[in-house]
Amino acid sequence: MISFLDIFAFIVLIYSAIIHEYMHGWMADRLGDPTAKYSGRLTLNPIPHIDPVGSILLPLILIFSNSGFVFGYAKPVPYNPYNLKDQKYGSAKVAFAGPLANIITAVFFGLLIRLALQFGFFTADKAVSLALPMAMLEYIVFINLLLAVFNLIPIPPLDGSKILAPFLPYSWQARFSALESYGLILVFLFVMVGFMAILPVVNFLFYFIVGLKFF
Repeated sequence: MISFLDIFAFIVLIYSAIIHEYMHGWMADRLGDPTAKYSGRLTLNPIPHIDPVGSILLPLILIFSNSGFVFGYAKPVPYNPYNLKDQKYGSAKVAFAGPLANIITAVFFGLLIRLALQFGFFTADKAVSLALPMAMLEYIVFINLLLAVFNLIPIPPLDGSKILAPFLPYSWQARFSALESYGLILVFLFVMVGFMAILPVVNFLFYFIVGLKFF
């Protein structure tokens, strides 16, 4: 049976993915490429960002299958790297802006939990009456950390590959670009085979920021 927290996690996932993509477009615009703005994607309105599979179908499948975690993505924001003022590292800056937005969001809400615990608004005992609002904040932190860590993996077309590319020899950059055509397959293979490997990293970061284990 779907719980309130499942629905809340679904909503948080969608908006966190939208913030992620918005920041890609914002950074590209700041660096001289207005493609996202002209495409109507430089907005926090969820409708232009929603991907039917990544934003709706995949998260709902994970929720209904009781997978134990919720994951998804929004439509990638378009940008033209040739318009960027910084031709060497511009693409890396655009790529890093998305995970950075998720990290900042996680840190903000994580510190909010710490302050609430310190001043007695919440308690580490999750059986008390304020357990639900605390759990909601924890979901925001966890989901944003999950999106950040996942996207920093250097598998094309994830952000990590674009951040790493400028620091590699040109021959390796060409290989990365060639792998882009298989990107969707590579990502789905990783989700099926290696996704659980990043959860300890996410849990460690969650504990480091919040000071508590995630459920």
